[in-house]
Amino acid sequence: MSTPPAPGPIIRRALLSVSDKADLVPFASALTAMGVEIISTGGTARALDDAGISATPIDRVTGFPEIMGGRVKTLHPKVHGALLARRDDDEHIAAMREHGIEPIDLVCVNLYPFERTVSASGVEQAEAIEQIDIGGPSMIRSAAKNFAFVTVVTSTTQYDRVIEQMKNHAGATTLELRSTLAGAAFARTCEYDAAIASYLSRRGPEPFPEVLNIRYTKASELRYGENPHQDAAVYRDPASTGPTIVNAQKLHGKDLSYNNILDASAALELVKSLRKLDGTTVGACVVKHTNPCGAAMAPSCREAIDHALGGDPLAAYGGVLAVNRAIDDPAAQRICDQGVFLEVIAAPEFQDKALSRLRARWANIRLLAVGDRTGSSARKLDFRSVPGGVLVQDRDVVTPNSAQWTHAAGPAPSADQLATASFLVCVARSVASNAVVIGGKTEAGRRLFSAGAGQMDRLASSRIAVEKAADLARGAVAASDAFFPFSDGPALLADAGIALIVHPGGSKRDQETLDLCNQRGVTCMLTGTRHFRH
Repeated sequence: MSTPPAPGPIIRRALLSVSDKADLVPFASALTAMGVEIISTGGTARALDDAGISATPIDRVTGFPEIMGGRVKTLHPKVHGALLARRDDDEHIAAMREHGIEPIDLVCVNLYPFERTVSASGVEQAEAIEQIDIGGPSMIRSAAKNFAFVTVVTSTTQYDRVIEQMKNHAGATTLELRSTLAGAAFARTCEYDAAIASYLSRRGPEPFPEVLNIRYTKASELRYGENPHQDAAVYRDPASTGPTIVNAQKLHGKDLSYNNILDASAALELVKSLRKLDGTTVGACVVKHTNPCGAAMAPSCREAIDHALGGDPLAAYGGVLAVNRAIDDPAAQRICDQGVFLEVIAAPEFQDKALSRLRARWANIRLLAVGDRTGSSARKLDFRSVPGGVLVQDRDVVTPNSAQWTHAAGPAPSADQLATASFLVCVARSVASNAVVIGGKTEAGRRLFSAGAGQMDRLASSRIAVEKAADLARGAVAASDAFFPFSDGPALLADAGIALIVHPGGSKRDQETLDLCNQRGVTCMLTGTRHFRH
């Protein structure tokens, strides 16, 4: 028979100072009912007073008023001495008696909402700075360091467990719980500091510091990685506060897998870029194995999804759909059509009727609301691990601007052709290199017809794109993520009836491609910007 964990010191005094007031009153009421004296600060004290719960103001403990708009209130020896003193050390006990310090046995602190503040669109730096908590992390660290005697609570999700243990152990908590809570406390201050450091570093002049300090916090463990024999987990980047798959709210379905997260992230990045390209239309794409097999821009969500699903229906089966506008009921009806099967749907939000329809249609489909914070901050750098180190680069977020391109060969392009070419450059950037994509304008908007992705030579990518587009290639536009090293790829495209080819240019043999385009009456536009995605 196992021995139950031994309880620690009885909790007689607790300091509560929280920004998130959720469940504060029930937690404080339970503590009061067990005879715990509550000490509190500022807004927390007012919330407790409004609920009829007695609390000792912090300035009565310290003998010093809150000053500087609340910047200084708990940074005092009668707070930190009360938290850091070891109860089994005679010298510590003597120091407490000499200086009139009474021990504090529990600290409940959740920090100023810095992450939420900087995620808002257009937040000023001065406002962000005021949401950097100083006293809160200091109390958390003091209490967590002394977890042998002090219980530290940093999340509303911990309240019930603490109260339950106190009820089961005559007002005390176990060392096991205090140790667990201390670990969570240090993880929280680590995450908080990382978010602040990332926010400030994004505003500094040096994008690549001499020492790269990256901190991520575990969001969840995954069933397995890319393959069942690989273990995996997903970690959250505290600097990423915009719409992402990791930060999304799952409204329905099974837990996300490693591959789901990869595919959904690729899909979301593409539709975000389409929104920057044209904010008046709806962008949608379907991704399979991180490559878009369908993408479209259209006036309505239903039309965009219809064209995205129609780009490559065979590949779209079992894929991931992302949309850059709220999914309404007409869009949900299209998704629920016979023959459609998706693993994940990501969108800024789902209207109620659409959500009910999708939930009723599939038990396991993952529905992810990513939010609509188009102006929020995001990390400017991309990281990729390699054996022995990490590669770091600027994120490729350049929005195509056809006004800056060079008309290098063939007939002058129409406005519609240039708009389609800009759309396809966005798509090509999301396709694994070597990438060649074909698309065109439809009655409802613009659509990807086919993609040649990830081939070892650009000729093979061109051939795949032409074969998949079939008759749709006639009169269409083709985009390449990099220059054509020879004119053989453009010749295949011209043979298929492509009317306009857009690529970065820069090959020593560019003139061969331009001569071919002039001979065949194919318009050629040079962007000057390469978009490899390895």
